[in-house]
Order: sequence, then C-alpha cells, then structure tokens
Amino acid sequence: MKTNLFLSQEVQQYIQDHLDANLSQIAFKKSPFEHIEMSDLLTQIESKKKSKDKLPTWFKTDNILFPKKLSIEQTSSEACAAYKASLVSGDSLIDLTGGFGIDCYYFSKSIKQVLHCEMQQDLSETVALNFTALGVSNIDCHTGDSLAYLTEHPQSWDYIYVDPHRRNDAKEKVFFLSDCAPNVPEHLDLLFSRSNNILIKTSPLLDIQAGLGELRNVKAIHIVALQNEVKELLWVLEKGYTGSIDLVAVNITKEDTQVFSTPLEQESISTFREPLAYLYEPNAAILKTGKFDAVSQYFDLAKLHPHSHLYTSDSLIVFSGRSFKIEQVLPYNKQVGKEYLTNLKANVTTRNFPIKVEEIRKKWKMKDGGDSYLFFTTNIKNERIIIVCSKA
Repeated sequence: MKTNLFLSQEVQQYIQDHLDANLSQIAFKKSPFEHIEMSDLLTQIESKKKSKDKLPTWFKTDNILFPKKLSIEQTSSEACAAYKASLVSGDSLIDLTGGFGIDCYYFSKSIKQVLHCEMQQDLSETVALNFTALGVSNIDCHTGDSLAYLTEHPQSWDYIYVDPHRRNDAKEKVFFLSDCAPNVPEHLDLLFSRSNNILIKTSPLLDIQAGLGELRNVKAIHIVALQNEVKELLWVLEKGYTGSIDLVAVNITKEDTQVFSTPLEQESISTFREPLAYLYEPNAAILKTGKFDAVSQYFDLAKLHPHSHLYTSDSLIVFSGRSFKIEQVLPYNKQVGKEYLTNLKANVTTRNFPIKVEEIRKKWKMKDGGDSYLFFTTNIKNERIIIVCSKA
C-alpha cells in the first residue's frame, strides 16, 4: 500500500464520507482512485470506524492512516495507554513491539525520547506518518527486530516496554509468556543489560502465578480494567528487586479511576455478617486479584460468605465496584419465587449460587432491566437468599 496516496484530500474525504456506508455493498464497486485498490480503501474505512470509541484522538485527527482491523483490535485503548504512561518516567524508553503506536504516543508525554520498534515495514511507515499528523516530535521509528537492535546498540534506557505477540505460528492464542514473541523470559538478561526498568503487557487471561513463575524481579502487577472489563496485565520489573510485590487493581470508568492495592503475599482475615444496610460488588479487576479477604480488610467491610465475594456495611463507603442500598432480604424458595419473582422486571446477578442467571429468568419468567437489582447468593449460614437492592 502506497501510504502517501491516501493522504490526498480527495481520498481522505472519501474515507470520511463512507464511514457509515454498507461496506459489503461498495466492496464490489470499482475504486474511484486510479492507483488505490478498493480493498485498501475498505481497510481504511473499516479500521477508522473501529477506532471511533477506542482511539478518539486518531479518529478525530486529519491525515491519519489506519492498519488492518486486527491491529486496531489488538492495540491498547487510549484510556489504558494513558494509565500505562503514568507508570513510567525518565529521559528514554524503547518500545520493543510498537504496533500502531498508541502506547508510544502516551509514553512520549512522560518520557523525553521514545523509540518505536516494529517488524512490519508498512506499519512502521504508517505510524511514523501518523506521529507527524499528531504533532509528536520526540518519537523515532525503527523498522526491524527490536531484540537485534538491543544487541547491536549497547545504550541504556530508562525503561523498556514490551507487549509480546500472543499468537503462535498456527495463529492460535497462547497465554504463557514463553510461548509469545518475543520470548521475554528467555531474553530477560539482555533486557536487564539495557535497562533497570522493564514494563510488560500481557493478556488478562495469563495466570498471575504462572507469570511469576516465568519472570523475576517483579515489583508490581497492575490489573487494568476498562468499564469493568479486564483488558491487560502490566508487570513492573526492576533490576535486582526482591521485595514485596504490589498487586494493583485498576478500573477505568467514564467517571473516575478506581484503584485497589494490596501486597501479593499478605494474608488477610475477613469478618462475616448477614446483609446489613449496604451491599458491595467488587469490580472485575479486583475479582482477578483473588484477594477477597484483603478487600474486606482494606475497606473495613464484612463478607457474606467465604465464597460469595459480596460485602456489606451499615454505612455507605466509597468502594471500588458497585454499591447498593439493601431494600430487603428474602429466602430463595418456591413461595417467594411464585409471589415475588414471577414476571418481575429486575437486574439479576448470582454469586456463589447453584442456579445460573438465565435459568432463574426462565424459571420465573423475569424481564431484564429496571431500577431493581437482585443478588442471588448464599449467606454465612449457607442459606440461599435474594438480596433486593437499589443503586446507592
């Protein structure tokens, strides 16, 4: 793809005018531009459309070129990239797996000089042009193998960042770091010879203990969720570090950023109570930590049951998750189901409950939505209960 052809005003206007078009209908039409294939135009339209919510800066900026849709799907969102950038500082950073350059763009706001490394020449050229369009002047782009670059250039960096490619040669998803490219565990000695600080992004599906088994000198692990969906794990490595590991759960919402932090190795003890005045449901990032007793201790809340992962208090607190006012607590049985649940419109959640949400809705002909929130769970007496709530 000849990238410069796409920067003409006519081509950019065509892309903009067809963002809401039916792509399957125009796919068989002839390209209106002599030296541009219709398939390449469709790639630009489809990828730009995909970027609207995830990458609003790129979407709104003139003369931005877009890669294939898969690259858009795999790249960090701007919100996650901005959080990532808050973890680094200094004069220099090298991104070993630059991709579409979203992370580098945000790193450049915290770091004086950034090097973007990318194996694919077309993508590297596209990113370089985009940085110009975005008005960024402190990012250099290198096309080629970043590990070879590190080997051949023995300079020191304040930070090394890497987001290993999580698909093998058969294009199957992989979840162990040693199965990704580059193989970070295998090349840790090289990385630490070039920087004291390494930041690694991994799949949210990577088991934390498995990651710890492959890495060393881990100082912190950040579990990053966006709108209550865990998007990535960030591993902060510091050369020679052997101390306690901070486990940080972050949930970025439209309103604020919820942060919960606890030492990974710290053992905590929960208190248990029956439902009080308020109910709390941890966000997805906290659930990924598995530190449910630490939540009880950190927020000074009582748990409903060792396996329910719901919390309660007499007074309303600021919590990293959803907060509800408890209206009533009902036993779960046929009589309550028949008299209260049948045809009821409510938002339903289950926690430590033997029946799935879909089965509950089907059994009692319940409708979804409304202002009422029902939690089907088990209390400390091992009784099945329904906690009827409204938003706090």
